[in-house]
Amino acid sequence: MYSMYQHTLLGAYINAIILLFLQRVLLLVASDVDALCACKILQALFQCDHVQYTLVPVAGWQELETAFLEHKDQFKYFVLINCGANVDLLEILQPEEDTFFFVCDSHRPINVVNVYNDTQIKLLVKQDDDLDVPAYDDIFREEEDEEEDSEDEGDGSEPSEKRRRFEEEVIERTMNRRQRREWEARRREILFDYEQYEYHGTSSAMVMFDLAWIMSKDLNDMLWWAIVGLTDQWVQDKITQMKYVTDIGILQRHVSRHNHRNEDEENSLSIDCMRIAFEYDLRLALYQHWSLYESLCNTSYTSASLKLWSVQGQKRLQEFLADMGLPLKQVKQKFNSMDVSLKENLREMIEESANKFGMKDLRVQTFSIHFGFKNKFSASDIVYATTSLMENIEKEGHETTNFIKALDSLSRGNLDKLHQGLDLAKKQLRAIQQTVASCICTNLVISQGPFLYCSLMEGTPDVKLFSKPVSLCLLSKYLLKSFVCSTKNKRCKLLPLVMAAPMDVEQGTVIMVGIPPETESSDKKNFFGRAFEKAAESTNSRTLHNHFELSIIELKTEDRSKFLDALISLLS
Repeated sequence: MYSMYQHTLLGAYINAIILLFLQRVLLLVASDVDALCACKILQALFQCDHVQYTLVPVAGWQELETAFLEHKDQFKYFVLINCGANVDLLEILQPEEDTFFFVCDSHRPINVVNVYNDTQIKLLVKQDDDLDVPAYDDIFREEEDEEEDSEDEGDGSEPSEKRRRFEEEVIERTMNRRQRREWEARRREILFDYEQYEYHGTSSAMVMFDLAWIMSKDLNDMLWWAIVGLTDQWVQDKITQMKYVTDIGILQRHVSRHNHRNEDEENSLSIDCMRIAFEYDLRLALYQHWSLYESLCNTSYTSASLKLWSVQGQKRLQEFLADMGLPLKQVKQKFNSMDVSLKENLREMIEESANKFGMKDLRVQTFSIHFGFKNKFSASDIVYATTSLMENIEKEGHETTNFIKALDSLSRGNLDKLHQGLDLAKKQLRAIQQTVASCICTNLVISQGPFLYCSLMEGTPDVKLFSKPVSLCLLSKYLLKSFVCSTKNKRCKLLPLVMAAPMDVEQGTVIMVGIPPETESSDKKNFFGRAFEKAAESTNSRTLHNHFELSIIELKTEDRSKFLDALISLLS
């Protein structure tokens, strides 16, 4: 079921974990919802076993290095969640030999040194995750040949009787060097193929839940966090539809096991009671906490399909509502206040009309959670709320404050924080939708040849929000979806998008993200990480590759044009 990649024995895996549970541990957690959910599960496991730990949020590589340097004398055991797998950790951190890293990270590909160093680095990976790692002998070899070469240097003046022996050695050494050059060329090719694309494996929260399950310590709360972690990958468009549906199926079996419906009804109404249910729900963001109208307008799928940025699109929205037979007054009031008779068959009514308007994927497999009688949330509600709390720009607090608030909102005792997150999420979705509309209406998306490019100017409404990585990625994905629906140019429909937004005006930097093409069969693999590195190298552009997602970089504004020129020629 599970392995440290090298070990196929469950025993070896569990032994490593038991070792971890006997130590003081430093938790280094990335700033994404899946990482927060994995962290909550691990915290719950640590509390069960009274493990002492310290939690440090890390938003990028610099913070990770700083946190390690500050704590390396007090801790020997480090757990990295959604960070650390896709670089050579030992090279970056230069740890002592008695320091151990447990890495639970969905970023792929995993760096080959991390895979094959099983003494200091323990990868927490699901065994059925196909890592596709090159064979050890194809990328590592002993350095003996070089030593022999250096020992024999300067032996040119041999006596005549040794001439033949010497010639044989020369031939042998030449052969060895040629073989070595061929091997190195092949190695470069293998590593290039392996490292070329960035993508995501199983959600870290699911991996942590599996760990809890193996240890027979899985609780319904942990299962909910695993569901939210997976849903985060789906909302952020990090995994394929196939992967999402497969993982939903795995979690569904656990949900059936944990949520029997045979408890007495009395108990199911108490606020302390929590019930998770599988359901086919509407792909409409936050609609149960908003009005149906607002949700239709601010969900990327419906907004792009109906082209709501245009007058024609607004007309189609009115026709769509009329086709469902829903009065505008009902559609525009809060979902909770709608007539009960309308709400009963709402999903069926919407789906039927959506099919006529070309929206065939409005139904999605997901889970919802009920706290007591009144509180019901879908998994995507929690993802939007938690993301918004984490990237909140309204209160200029320290980023750690946002991280802790977001983490707290995942506990069911903190419904007030969750509701605060839902309000922020509505503002964020409105800001994204308005920005998409203005980019399309003012033709800000331009074709650069091998990719589309869009740059937000300083002074654009809500531009500060888009200096945050997750918000910028969501905006980019929504914009590409909408652009593909709006353009008549067939070639442009197949292109990836590079998007830039002002990062720090005083320092003159922009944040830039690259996202893969928006196609039905997309494997969600992203080649921009490596391309950004090469373009920066070849032009000496001042860039900062600090994000755990390699396809997000920071760049000096005045270096932007030469960087883009290099990127165009690299990808042409």
